[in-house]
Amino acid sequence: MGATPRLGMPLPNFTARTTHGVKSLSDFQGSWLVLFSHPSDFTPVCTSEFMAIARAAERFAALDCALMALSIDSLYSHFAWIRLIHERFDVKVDFPIIEDPTLEIARAYGMVPPDARDASTVRYTYFIDPRGLLRASTCYPTEIGRSVEEMLRMVAALQRADATGHLAPAGWEPGKELLRAPTQDIGNVFAAQSPVDWFYAPVEDKTS
Repeated sequence: MGATPRLGMPLPNFTARTTHGVKSLSDFQGSWLVLFSHPSDFTPVCTSEFMAIARAAERFAALDCALMALSIDSLYSHFAWIRLIHERFDVKVDFPIIEDPTLEIARAYGMVPPDARDASTVRYTYFIDPRGLLRASTCYPTEIGRSVEEMLRMVAALQRADATGHLAPAGWEPGKELLRAPTQDIGNVFAAQSPVDWFYAPVEDKTS
């Protein structure tokens, strides 16, 4: 409990109340899931994030990727906050938000230290694949909001890597060239036409 989950490992299941009823992590097996935490409702950066993520919900859905948020605030605080966002900014937050007032889930997922009394440092994002494995994670400070474009890029890159067996280079976006995984055969290293071809070989993204 409290240890940061490792990439490639399964995340512990949970069952909790959310703004969309009782949900478990296992409910999302078979599809991608972005699970993200925020320090508190009714805060400026979190409000900006939720509006940006809600506006991009259809783009995540197009990637067969569900969204779910978590904070220590109560279910009723979540209700009041998303109603305010809808009425003030005309943005509907239509993904579940977990209540975690005891920090049980946040501790189990390594989002806060085991002895934490509040979640003031929590702004984690976990990218979970259809098998329930943690494939990537990010952590932002309370002062800085997440990039929704980077969240979408991360999901797309992970999916493309799985589908092709290739690698996504720096700044990769769907449709751009991927990189072939480097050879592990010494014969191929010396047979390559260029000294770099065996470890740096761009390849067309044919799945876009």
